[in-house]
Amino acid sequence: MAARFESLDPEIRGVLGKKVSELGLRLEGSPVEGYVRELYKELDRRGLRKFHPVCYLTDEWGCPDQQPVLGIPFYLADPKLRTLEKAVDALESERQIMMYMRHEAGHVFNYAYRLYTTPPWRDLFGSFFRPYRDEYRPVPFSKKYVRHIEGWYAQKHPDEDFAETFAVWLTPRSGWRKGYAGWPALKKLEYVDELMFNEVAGVKPLVTTRREIDPLRKLKKTLGEHYAEKRMRYAIGYPDFRDDDLRRLFSDAPEYRDRPSAAGFLRRVRKEVRQRVARCTGAYQYAIDQVLEDIVRRCRVLRLRLTAGEEETMLDFAILLAVRTMSELQSRRPRVAL
Repeated sequence: MAARFESLDPEIRGVLGKKVSELGLRLEGSPVEGYVRELYKELDRRGLRKFHPVCYLTDEWGCPDQQPVLGIPFYLADPKLRTLEKAVDALESERQIMMYMRHEAGHVFNYAYRLYTTPPWRDLFGSFFRPYRDEYRPVPFSKKYVRHIEGWYAQKHPDEDFAETFAVWLTPRSGWRKGYAGWPALKKLEYVDELMFNEVAGVKPLVTTRREIDPLRKLKKTLGEHYAEKRMRYAIGYPDFRDDDLRRLFSDAPEYRDRPSAAGFLRRVRKEVRQRVARCTGAYQYAIDQVLEDIVRRCRVLRLRLTAGEEETMLDFAILLAVRTMSELQSRRPRVAL
């Protein structure tokens, strides 16, 4: 990862040694405040004027278990930190930020009104207290769940199912009635819609206590340590690539010496192909990136070059990358952070 920071402005690289708690970041007056205001506007338009989630800066997106607070990544609060985050190609787009805001607001809403304790919620979404697993095997294209965050995230756990359903319901101009017509998931959306107008609109949250997880004042790790931990958290084992897998797409034969190098091509399309694989597998982009880095390294060693058109090659390579990533996620061999 350090290699990706080398091209950055020295002033930006210089903050890697600073503790997160010493960066002087605040939600108020930062770009994050605009996202919070937009979320509140969307809630108001839906009649939820009594429900404005408490938001705070922390190290990643999240909502503490059964606590009605919304955690937002600290790097979104500062332009320099956004540049630093982008250096590892993980910076969210404006659209993705609001998608995550709505999703986390769904968790907060569930906890604030203790919906997960009610029979109708359990009948539709399942037991809230079912064991939560980071790894799950989604059923692609199932119509029992809405589709919002990449990777069929609603299938991960009943709590995530509700949060995703809430997010789709809240999204302006989502057209959920038409888009999910005939789907079993429509019952979940209708439940949320009826809940707002019959039970919750104009009612103050039942739970108002707040317990922030890893607020900025307690983040004593440096930015460099933060990225190392993030890398380790989503780390997977070193892929055991067979060279013949790569030679099916690329070649070192003399007749292809004038074609683009495979390593250079994969670096150029890395962001797009990684996003494609994330959408179809649900794997974290950090995990996908590690497999991709190892492929690029091996292609460079073998001096492989393209043998077909770039679009065709990218489609075929996305399949290979998806297969290898899922294989490595299943093995879960430990890996030392880079």
